[in-house]
Amino acid sequence: MTQSGSIFIGSANGVPQALELKRANRHGLIAGATGTGKTVTLQGIAEGFSLAGVPVFVADVKGDLSGLAMAGSPLQKNHEVFAKRAAEIGYADWSYDNVPVQFWDLFGDQGHPIRTTISEMGPLLLSRLMDLNDTQEGVLTIAFHIADQSDLLLLDLDDLQAMLVHIAENATDLTTQYGNVSKQSVGAIQRKLLQLRTQGGDRFFGEPALAMGDLIGTDDAGKGLVNILAADKLMASPKLYATFLLWLLSQLFEHLPEVGDPDKPVLAFFFDEAHLLFDEAPDALLDKVEQVVRLIRSKGVGVYFVTQSPLDIPDSVSAQLGNRIQHALRAYTPREQKAVRAAAQTFRPNPEVDVESVITELKVGAALVSLLQPDGAPSPVQHTLIKPPRTRVSPVTDDERRALIEADAIGDRYDVAIDRESAAELLRAKADEAAAAAAEAEARDAAEADRARREKESARAAKEAERARVAKERAGRDSPWGRAADSAMRSTRTAVTTDIANSVSKAILGTTRGTSAAAVKGLVRGVLGGLFKGR
Repeated sequence: MTQSGSIFIGSANGVPQALELKRANRHGLIAGATGTGKTVTLQGIAEGFSLAGVPVFVADVKGDLSGLAMAGSPLQKNHEVFAKRAAEIGYADWSYDNVPVQFWDLFGDQGHPIRTTISEMGPLLLSRLMDLNDTQEGVLTIAFHIADQSDLLLLDLDDLQAMLVHIAENATDLTTQYGNVSKQSVGAIQRKLLQLRTQGGDRFFGEPALAMGDLIGTDDAGKGLVNILAADKLMASPKLYATFLLWLLSQLFEHLPEVGDPDKPVLAFFFDEAHLLFDEAPDALLDKVEQVVRLIRSKGVGVYFVTQSPLDIPDSVSAQLGNRIQHALRAYTPREQKAVRAAAQTFRPNPEVDVESVITELKVGAALVSLLQPDGAPSPVQHTLIKPPRTRVSPVTDDERRALIEADAIGDRYDVAIDRESAAELLRAKADEAAAAAAEAEARDAAEADRARREKESARAAKEAERARVAKERAGRDSPWGRAADSAMRSTRTAVTTDIANSVSKAILGTTRGTSAAAVKGLVRGVLGGLFKGR
């Protein structure tokens, strides 16, 4: 019943309601209280996109959407209800079928692991993920900036922790250039990182990082790939869930080329439990969400928020959602009544439909629908019976999931984590090098000090030996024996000098008398006396 260029949604009093593929990148909203049929509606629309050759990404919060991989069966418990609905709305070509599915899981348990790097996540989303205050976010931003300036790759949590230690150790110098970098703020961020690690964040950050191209493609029959993120475990960490999906949208926006308004979307993205994205979100994050939703349309991506109440979506984002499917709402409390009025005001009026009354009376599988028409204008709201799905409305078994994962085109390219050299290793090597240099300098200084000490001790020993020798000589001269020996030496020297002088005088003059002889003797005694004294 689906016409070329549109996806059949359901029937309003025999009038088909269809989502125009050319307008499907104008985003949409699927809202309604628990148990009103949102999941089945989402499943049917995802099937429609796939059959039209449009790839899909959807988070499977409860596990039910995994049934998209298997064709429905007359044996399933809802078969009679679905067959009755198909006949009621004139869905003549309804039949069971499956769509090609790729399973993903941040934790790698129920699908291929999905990883990204710390650098790709960026300080804004990380701050949101760890619930940092403005001061701590500023310190985190400085850490990213320093890493970028130093060519240090931030790939996993170890890298970020090492980078934070580095800026804490250099806080004094960094504060002068970048503002206050307190060790208390660094310590607070480190504690938040530890909490993130215990929630399984360490399995999300790393390599190989997800390639956006692996989400976009078709099978051999031309059906769009349906990427299902196992989110039942991930929902235990709501901020990780919401931050991951926003990161994924941001990455699609950055990597996909501009295509304007294509004949059909490049990708249909379903954001289930969308309220988690906006709960207590800071203004900076809301601005980013609004920007991504507004601009990603030109990349050919249609974003569909799935939530219980239209009030969960901020007005700035809600205004950009052109295609709307509203299941039943309850109106028991003032807030619920406000949600009903808000929902009624978002539709193009239809004189035949009292939205505020009908919206609380809708049965399971019925919805108020307003979709963009070929000219881009929203259709008047219609009370619509939603089509039954073609695929199984129950989870796949563990064995079926395992077989589907092994048979898909992704293979094992993401199964093994890669830990290449990055900030943690480089900073550790730098620290080891600095420690080795410090140890070498310390050893060199110690050796120099030891050499100087030995030289000083040697000089002191030589000085002490010289002093001892002089003292010993002085002591020897001052003793009785020394004085006697000295006297004997003087007497001997005098006698020897006299004898030699006489002998020399006699040899020269031939006599020992007279003035000349006396002069010669005196000269000889003087010379010899000097020689003896020198001895």
